[in-house]
Amino acid sequence: MEQLFDIIEFEALDGFPCNLWHYKKSGNTKGPVLLVHGAGVRANIFNAPTDKNIIQALAEEGYDVWLENWRASIDLKPNEWNLDIVAENDHPAAVRKIVELTGYKEIKVIIHCQGSTSFMISYVKGLLPEVKTIISNAVSLHPVVPKFSVFKINFLVPIVSLMFDYLNPQWGLNAPDFKTKMLRKLVKVTHPENDTMVGKFVSFTYGSGFPALWLLENLNEETKNWIQQEFANVPLTFFKHIQKCIRKGVLIPLDANNGQSHAPDNFKPEARIVLFGGMKNLCFLPDSQQNTFGYLERVDPGVHQLYLLENYSHLDVFFGKNSHVDVFPLMIAELNKP
Repeated sequence: MEQLFDIIEFEALDGFPCNLWHYKKSGNTKGPVLLVHGAGVRANIFNAPTDKNIIQALAEEGYDVWLENWRASIDLKPNEWNLDIVAENDHPAAVRKIVELTGYKEIKVIIHCQGSTSFMISYVKGLLPEVKTIISNAVSLHPVVPKFSVFKINFLVPIVSLMFDYLNPQWGLNAPDFKTKMLRKLVKVTHPENDTMVGKFVSFTYGSGFPALWLLENLNEETKNWIQQEFANVPLTFFKHIQKCIRKGVLIPLDANNGQSHAPDNFKPEARIVLFGGMKNLCFLPDSQQNTFGYLERVDPGVHQLYLLENYSHLDVFFGKNSHVDVFPLMIAELNKP
């Protein structure tokens, strides 16, 4: 099988080993674009077996495509991260490494889910001065989830935390012990949708839908099966942090007090921020991106952009069978703007 990526190791600022994937068929006319994955997946989540995935679309447009495997990646050693640890250590180191390797002083990024929340914390804190265009999908500074997800994170996560340090959708394929077998049975009973068991486990773990992270009609059969290898361990430490943020309706430090927020009233972005949200998203509701756009309009009016995608959910924005027609041209047009 042809190797499509060069793998470049780098260390987060606290020494945690991460890596970058550099697409070998990248263009070389428009500079580097960094893709940042979400929780419990890996860089390969952008490399879907669709007619044209986002990596290929960007390369055809002339961009130099880089993917970050930060510490939430299932390719790296399991660890109990939270958004603040990642924001302080992983993304600044990744951006600096790309600047060092390419010679470009400025880069653009496409960030998704908890890659987006953690990256936005880095950006708001002034740790990413090299980043000049940010395209964020699903959620950024203001997480809003369905009501049943609020119940799950407030009441079920503490119970699950007594038995598990991590949740792993791979248990849908192979439950290694009694307690994971019991959890698998619970998932099977409560998720009747025509998805794979890994897909059902993903929906159980991350949202309130059937499924929560994609519309089945948006997936070709190959992608639906490919997904089974793209999800694994996610630490419950992350859920404890995002729980606090959901309660406040805005990202806050894990140890926040006195009304601290990662969306301060005096924030003035130097980058242009473009927000995407699927209207059918049952992981993070489209209100998430609408609320962040409202915030950006207050602190920096008339600069930023919001796209709400009528027939998309969460991850199918990137691996939907028609994303190369419906979504990628919008993202690329925004990247192409000065």
